[in-house]
Amino acid sequence: MSFVTPKKFLEDNFKRLSLRNQGCLYQYTETKKLQDGSTALYPRVIGEREPKPPFTKPVLPPNAPTAVVLFAGGGGIEGGMVQAGIRPVIAVEHDPTKPKLSQAIAHTHHHNFHEYGCKVIQQTVQELARTGFIGFPQNPDYLHASPVCANFSVAHTAKAGIAFETDDDLSAAQAVAAALRKLRPQVFTLENVPRYQDSQSFAIILNALELLGYKLNYSVVNMADYALPQARKRLVLVACQDVALTLPPTRGQVGWHSAIAHLIPSMRDSQLLPKQQQAVEQFLAANKPTPLLIERVGRRKLPKCKAGKEPANTILRSHFTDHKGCNRNKFADIWLPDGAVKSLSIQAAAILQGFPSWYEFPPQTGTAGSIIGYSVPPSFATQLFAHIQKQLELSYD
Repeated sequence: MSFVTPKKFLEDNFKRLSLRNQGCLYQYTETKKLQDGSTALYPRVIGEREPKPPFTKPVLPPNAPTAVVLFAGGGGIEGGMVQAGIRPVIAVEHDPTKPKLSQAIAHTHHHNFHEYGCKVIQQTVQELARTGFIGFPQNPDYLHASPVCANFSVAHTAKAGIAFETDDDLSAAQAVAAALRKLRPQVFTLENVPRYQDSQSFAIILNALELLGYKLNYSVVNMADYALPQARKRLVLVACQDVALTLPPTRGQVGWHSAIAHLIPSMRDSQLLPKQQQAVEQFLAANKPTPLLIERVGRRKLPKCKAGKEPANTILRSHFTDHKGCNRNKFADIWLPDGAVKSLSIQAAAILQGFPSWYEFPPQTGTAGSIIGYSVPPSFATQLFAHIQKQLELSYD
């Protein structure tokens, strides 16, 4: 008779048990008879552990509302849509100025959303507009656009104080307007940096919406007011054919430390740069010791220390790659009151950006960081689309 000891069983089945059965307590006393007549010891469930947060993706019904996403990136907006019960069916992602990075981002998008039937199109929105958006669904429930914002960002315009609007920006806006005229979605949403609202590009999109009869509403919001553990001001527009939609109500702010405290012990040890150290000393001269989040790159002056009870600074793609597009080994540090210093991990950065736990990032820091820095925070997107869905349901009752 063969007999498997509890220790041997654990050794042979550790991975399977840890992944599939981590919610159960076992007592290894149950003997089962095998096909060859021998017996073996198997575990028997004797109780349930405290439930853990779900890591499985949402399951959408066949009749879930559908969405088309332009300038999709790695799928931040789609992550929020899926959480709100909306099915992304087409995502357009292609940046001809960074073809390799864009292809890697598109691959990650496919990996995370293909099971929802989402097709990633690696062409520019302008190219698709010239061909009339062939193959796109007519009258989707949602159309979202996040046009490239680099020329309107504060970092890009800091020296001149104005936005450098280019022909590419204008043609992208014209392509979005063409998509509105061709697809006629029930709801259109847009996200961009605050300065985009003063651009000719934004005026082109507004004009198209007004000519098509959409009721629209837009405002600059700080996504930290929606319980995102990061300060991130963005222009958000909602427009609908039938209903005058509003933006979701705020939920209050949360600190970065409470969002990622469980990950800090497993983060890599680090060492502060001289300017970071000066920033810590300056903070401690006027404040009590508390966990501090300190950017490691992108500042000529002393980097700002963000106390644990405050939202983190805005996460940017440039934090993760240098001017040559190479991966940075470290992009931010956490100083702890006991003097320990930890290097912020990609996993923690993703949480600060509001990504759901089921989203899988690529191993390359530059690609993963670009997805995080470029994305609409999925947690905000979830609130936005859930609020829209609720308004639509009430209007049709």
